[in-house]
Amino acid sequence: MSVTLETTPTAAVALVLGGAYKRLTEVCEVLTAEVVAPDAPGVQGGFTAAELTARQETLDAFVGAESARIQERYAHTARPHVAASRALHDYAWSVSLLMSGVWYLERRVPRIRPEDVRLDLPTGVYRITPGSALSCLPGDPAAGLPGVTVLPHEEALRAELRSAVADHMAPLLTALGPVARRGSRALWGMVSDDLVSGIWYLGRVLGQEDDAVRAATELLPSAVSPYPGGAGFRHLTDTAGHSHPTRTRAGCCLYYTIRPDEACLTCPRTCDTERLRRLES
Repeated sequence: MSVTLETTPTAAVALVLGGAYKRLTEVCEVLTAEVVAPDAPGVQGGFTAAELTARQETLDAFVGAESARIQERYAHTARPHVAASRALHDYAWSVSLLMSGVWYLERRVPRIRPEDVRLDLPTGVYRITPGSALSCLPGDPAAGLPGVTVLPHEEALRAELRSAVADHMAPLLTALGPVARRGSRALWGMVSDDLVSGIWYLGRVLGQEDDAVRAATELLPSAVSPYPGGAGFRHLTDTAGHSHPTRTRAGCCLYYTIRPDEACLTCPRTCDTERLRRLES
């Protein structure tokens, strides 16, 4: 991972964001993202998320690459709508976490444009070029940088994060929805799930699960358009008396169609009794 940016007024924000993305990818080992400068060698490989929504052949290649990964990993031939849903789930989780992770760790919200994200189909790696759109709170050292938006309080910052994720994802949902055979509510349910689960995951790897659950709940306390539901956490208590946070997904990533016996712990098809059994095992 490398960030090489000139310190012009616009690039100063990009430099701040590049550092934040790099710290995030170092913490989250499963986040397959690389931080690159616009003129970095090889940055033109693959295609941008903007191209993904503009060209049908690019969209087909995106879904086809996911289908190939499913075949390679699980020896399973996924139907096109399953591959499309799995690809969307991975994209939504990864790109949402790039924004929500910076918010959770640093109380700053970047706006990632579709042209800032470049996908490498063979590897599934997301290459993120730091932009210049950033919001923060008063007193943040970044508040004095040119072009940074200073918001008055935490709820305004949360609203900006919800808006930034929604604005990025809306074109992709429109393009991929017919292939995934999902309606608007189901698609936005998946995005809300991935937004919440990314924060939850980050808290777990940092040893701050309770704090992350609280933060995700404050971000989505209930349905907030276009997100059809809130974080919806609850706690289960195992036979040893230990309490575990859990939730039920609003949408479905269709992993159960690939591995029926290994459904996600938060899958709507998984009952709390089964969740406890798996937590205790």
